[in-house]
Amino acid sequence: MEAVILILTLLFVAFMALGVYAGVKTVRAAKRGVDRTITQARRSVEDTTLRAKSYGQPGVPGELAQLRLSLRTSMRATQEALEAGAADDASLSESLGLFERLSAHGRELDNELKRLEREPDRATVATLLPGLKERTERITHSAESLRWAARDRARQFADDDLAALNAQIDLEAGALRHWTTEEPSAPGRAAQEQAAGHSWSGPAEAETPPSLTPPDPRLRTDYPWQKSARPETTN
Repeated sequence: MEAVILILTLLFVAFMALGVYAGVKTVRAAKRGVDRTITQARRSVEDTTLRAKSYGQPGVPGELAQLRLSLRTSMRATQEALEAGAADDASLSESLGLFERLSAHGRELDNELKRLEREPDRATVATLLPGLKERTERITHSAESLRWAARDRARQFADDDLAALNAQIDLEAGALRHWTTEEPSAPGRAAQEQAAGHSWSGPAEAETPPSLTPPDPRLRTDYPWQKSARPETTN
């Protein structure tokens, strides 16, 4: 009895631990989903704000917003292209590593531009704009090089696969059309049909040897409904 109680207790504890573990995993997954949603929403709001500043504010604030918007758009597009391609092409793992190093410079520049947006000394910020533009162009140019290289690689793989598929289809189509139209000659076919017992003219009639005594023409019956002629009798 004590053993049964111990087993039931252990099972209860195991089920409780499993339930707690599943609950924790669910909460963590939900938290990651919420964090991802919040991050995307914050990013969308910030991009919209930057776009509005770049078009609505003239001078230094508008130029800073334009630099940030260009930097963020290029880096995000490159990240999405590399991550999507790395799922099918393991060779892009090195490109992802290079992009991570480039992202560190991009985040540093974005934070610097963000700080300069709140800088009250516009004249000093204006003197820094040429260098900031050059850094932005260098980072975005490197990001675009990685992005277009990954896209060209994926397109080339697709073209090669399509070319190989077309070649295989052409070979298969040629094999399907390779039928023969030659038929055996009439004597040969007749011989084959007779040998196989499938002659279209029906079974051949058995030849009977000629009788030594000719038949009596009076006893010959031409049709099944005619009676045989009786022999003549004399009175």
